[in-house]
Amino acid sequence: MESQERISNQFQKSIEAKVESMGIVIPSITRAGNAMVQCLLNDGKILSCGNGGSAGDAQHFSSELLNRFERERPGLPAMALTTDSSTLTAIANDYSYSEVFSKQVTALGQTGDVLLVISTSGNSANVTAAIKAGHDRQMSIVALTGRDGGEMAKLITKDDIEIRIPSHSTARIQEVHLLVIHCLCDLIDNQLFGGEDP
Repeated sequence: MESQERISNQFQKSIEAKVESMGIVIPSITRAGNAMVQCLLNDGKILSCGNGGSAGDAQHFSSELLNRFERERPGLPAMALTTDSSTLTAIANDYSYSEVFSKQVTALGQTGDVLLVISTSGNSANVTAAIKAGHDRQMSIVALTGRDGGEMAKLITKDDIEIRIPSHSTARIQEVHLLVIHCLCDLIDNQLFGGEDP
């Protein structure tokens, strides 16, 4: 297959994954956006975490809230738990890598805050530990997953929200996760700061 055909094929598969997801995840994205808005209205904050590309997504989300998304507005309280290398390596060295997020959630999370957890497989041990810590702190959980939801799906309660992308490709799941993040940012901005054309 020639290079241009391979590239075209990647675009097509991405489009197909987004179209398939659109018919499934919109209600969950809406619920998650509403939960985040309510958290922010109640002076709460949104913590986020994930590994690898999902760590990048966690940071992308928090930067869109702290700085701006597509309009000028005040910064919103959000924090990615993936960015402090001293904290991450201290916890991993002194305890376990599986606790790098949960210890931060326990220290920083408060009742009414939202924890956004991201994993394409749903099986990341440090992310599942973060969910358990979030529950202990009476936080709302928004989980971005893929495939069958993995271990994360088993921890989701009726008060939590799972946004599961119906794909088995890590690349496709990550691409749709980023779109979901942008949808959440748009919903938050629209509800907190007034309507603009979507």
